[in-house]
Amino acid sequence: MTTAGPRRALARATSILPRGSGVVGAWLLVTGVASYGFLTITGRALGPERYGGLSALWALGFLLGPGACLPIEQEVSRALASRAARGLGGGPLIRRASIGAAVLAAVLVGAALLAGPWLVDHLFDGEVLLLGGLVLLLAGYALEYLVRGVLAGNGRFSAYGLLNGGEAMSRLLAAAVLVALGVVTAGPYGVVLGIAPFVGVLVALRRRDGLVAPGPPAPWRELTRAFGWLLAGSLFAQMLVNTGPILVQLLAPSKDDTATGQFLASLVIARIPVFLFQAVQAALLPRLAGQAGAGHVRDLRTETRRMTAAVGALCVVATLTAWLLGPTVVRLAFGADFALGSRDLALLAAASCIYVLGLTLSQALIALRQQPRVAIGWGVGIAALIVVTLLGRDLLLRVELGFLVGAVTAAVAMGMLLAGPMRRGVAGADTSIPGPGRSGG
Repeated sequence: MTTAGPRRALARATSILPRGSGVVGAWLLVTGVASYGFLTITGRALGPERYGGLSALWALGFLLGPGACLPIEQEVSRALASRAARGLGGGPLIRRASIGAAVLAAVLVGAALLAGPWLVDHLFDGEVLLLGGLVLLLAGYALEYLVRGVLAGNGRFSAYGLLNGGEAMSRLLAAAVLVALGVVTAGPYGVVLGIAPFVGVLVALRRRDGLVAPGPPAPWRELTRAFGWLLAGSLFAQMLVNTGPILVQLLAPSKDDTATGQFLASLVIARIPVFLFQAVQAALLPRLAGQAGAGHVRDLRTETRRMTAAVGALCVVATLTAWLLGPTVVRLAFGADFALGSRDLALLAAASCIYVLGLTLSQALIALRQQPRVAIGWGVGIAALIVVTLLGRDLLLRVELGFLVGAVTAAVAMGMLLAGPMRRGVAGADTSIPGPGRSGG
């Protein structure tokens, strides 16, 4: 019996993935096990009632951290890949981006400290250490996403995956030590969350060279021309996918201390497709940006359509699986006290997959330098989420439906906004980059 047929089928199935997805995906399996391990052992150690504050920190940290810092990765990755397509080095651009990341970190930390008293009282269940964890997390993410952009733009996907794996493993190991010591308050686990990004960066950059190649000077407009739009779009996208636990924490009756922990437990299981998409996203944007920078718009169009079809198939499979097995997985991972119903898991899984579709379309828009359209697409989704969440009485159902309707609205809007740029391609060469005759250190 020959194995050539299955091998060819596997090759066709994986050919839609950008180069680098495999190695990042392998590391993300490690990251996923470690991340879910952290959430499950802390959930079991704290119980649903004490888990609410840590759940809010997890959601808020991933809303503000990646929401504000992901544009750094995207712009650095895009700009480095675009330079590479022209045979230009990116050293000056990386130095510019480092200054911008430091300023952004200062702004985020300052805002967190100003809002600290309110956050401690209303979201963190009086745990001051959770505020400390948030401050560390925001500063760490500014650094991490800068490094991720440099690694992805240089095609260093092994180091990119190692960064994710190092962060998640350090988080899990430190939490396991706290559990072994009998820690049953959320604050120390929040501090562990904040320290982990720094550990990941140190692990990923150990003995790395050749990342900062000489090239033409990098004017600020090469990175910042559309940064405001990209920042708005990223924040809207993170709000759409991460605001659920925060809404549950704020809207739940004061006597219900378990709803937030239960919602997060189900959400992290249902969001497995979003997590796995990070492997594709890390490699997809540099590839699309390189195609756009080289003028290969037909290749970009074909790649986007294939990815869209793959995500559509994933959505059907993930939703059915969540309906059939989701509650059982939650009970096994977190305990019986955290379990919600099949409907809850299916709605969250469908919303998560459609959100991935929106992410895929947004990568194509960014590669085509249409960042304002990305912000508009995610902004329309947020408006739909708000409207739906304000309706109805069932707290969890209206938050779940808000996520689903918001994701559908954003994906549809993104598809409509992408149609024109896909036909036209990039308007012209990126004149913000000086010619190759002028090089910088």
